[in-house]
Amino acid sequence: MAGAGELRLLRRRIRSVKSTQKITRAMELIAASRIARARQAVESARPYARMVTRVIRDLAIEGEVASHPLFAPHEEISAVGLVVISSDRGLAGAYNTNVLRRAERLAAQEREAGRAVKLYVVGRKGESYFRYRGESLEGLWSGMSDQPRYRDAVKVGEAVVDAYSKQEIDRVWLVYTDFRSALSQVAAVAKLLPVDAKQFEGGEAYPPQFIFEPQPEAILDRLIPRYVEHRMYAGLLESAASEHASRQRAMKAATDNAGDIIEELTRDANQARQASITTEISEIVGGAEALSGRQ
Repeated sequence: MAGAGELRLLRRRIRSVKSTQKITRAMELIAASRIARARQAVESARPYARMVTRVIRDLAIEGEVASHPLFAPHEEISAVGLVVISSDRGLAGAYNTNVLRRAERLAAQEREAGRAVKLYVVGRKGESYFRYRGESLEGLWSGMSDQPRYRDAVKVGEAVVDAYSKQEIDRVWLVYTDFRSALSQVAAVAKLLPVDAKQFEGGEAYPPQFIFEPQPEAILDRLIPRYVEHRMYAGLLESAASEHASRQRAMKAATDNAGDIIEELTRDANQARQASITTEISEIVGGAEALSGRQ
């Protein structure tokens, strides 16, 4: 019977959508739990950043911080580096699209100004995006986007610091996603190198009885790269929180849509079942009338 076949098909579709709904619901809950951990990681990293900034600011009075290679702008800006933070996995709404398009616009602006662009990409989604467009990658890191660790930031930071120190690139931009709230994440750009010396002005000189070993300049040589690495780490953490928030919203929308589809299919199944029952009753009544007519 056509009605019975249609009913079986609808019931199969309902089971399939319910199975998908369970998956999206689980992914939504996982993303929600990871948002809290990511935000906690951001907050936990801030005291270290404040202390490093304070020490550099105070030591800057003892030494010439502005002359440090990572502070001094290059005379000619012929090549720039873009560090782009994307995700390793999809199903995160417009998260990757927004940050990758922002990076692409920035790259276009730099090229219009006559500068070469070198890409340093975090995340497999960024890799596939740029490779599809024929871009070559100076650096690629994956497997860290959703739960970044400080040593991950060190790897990326060392690569761009080394390239800047060798004057292979003359400026470095960090393209990441700024986490503002669970409902708002914005693709952002921050200058990573050269470091802006103005933010280290206004420090307090150490008392004259303080003896530095090694000299302030040597301490700064160690601290300033750590500062750059920590800024990279902050960008990774902000992006991770944004990725989880975007995925949670996307999975919630998918779960809600699945619920709507299930309701519609259930309504269709009930109508098909009712039509099937009506057809069966009609056939029984027709058969009974035929039999009574023969008697």
